[in-house]
Amino acid sequence: MEFLIAPFEVSFVARALLAGCLATILCACVGTWVILRGLAFFGHALSHGMLPGVAIAALLGGNLLVGAVASAMAMAAGVAWVTKESRLSQDVGIGLLFVGMLALGVVLVSHSRSLAVDLTAFLLGDILGVRSSDLAALAISAALGAAACLVLHRPFMALSFDERIAATLRLRPRWAHLAMLALTGLATVASFQIVGTLLVFGLLIGPPATAALLFSRVRSIMLAAAALGTILTYAGLLISWYAETAAGATIALLTVLTFFVTLLGKRCIIAFVRH
Repeated sequence: MEFLIAPFEVSFVARALLAGCLATILCACVGTWVILRGLAFFGHALSHGMLPGVAIAALLGGNLLVGAVASAMAMAAGVAWVTKESRLSQDVGIGLLFVGMLALGVVLVSHSRSLAVDLTAFLLGDILGVRSSDLAALAISAALGAAACLVLHRPFMALSFDERIAATLRLRPRWAHLAMLALTGLATVASFQIVGTLLVFGLLIGPPATAALLFSRVRSIMLAAAALGTILTYAGLLISWYAETAAGATIALLTVLTFFVTLLGKRCIIAFVRH
């Protein structure tokens, strides 16, 4: 059984495992509400909408994480504003800003060949390059995200199932929705360094969606998603070590495959019981 432990005796792989577990906890808490509220498209768009902020930060020689945060918050605020002012479906605002932000990011990246090279890790992730300072930032983000989900559990629950009930109970559904968008931005920004913007969606959606197939209670979904994400992070790092594949992409692929395997297994069990 030495092969199951050997890779994690290397310091940077051990740090990668810890970083992945912290990101998984954050994404499990926030991703559960993303699934229940129907914000999956927003999460996907946000993971790409960070690109302009990162590109501008790189051009100015600034911190890429700060640029990602600024871009994510700007997109979340823009979606809320377009939805309110246009009175159109939220998907319209998300779609417009998704295309606009992604196009702007591509234009900025294509402006400089050196910038395109520097952003490779941002797009594809670099979990094996996680530093101690990154672990501290992830731990703080995970603690803040979990605490916010705990404090806002009641308004989030009402908002996810019936916005009118949330308003009747004076739970401020509009503010709760904005808080949910902000938390989605936090989870996306905090996790992009682990699996990259192109793959962060799998970490945010995969484990919670799989857990939602097996459980109905919100807290059970969160706990199961966190446990499943941790297992898949370990498995992804182990596979990537021996198969010599990209670690972040391997983890993200496992989250998607696990969902479909669980879905098919559940359908087979239901069909067997019925017959």
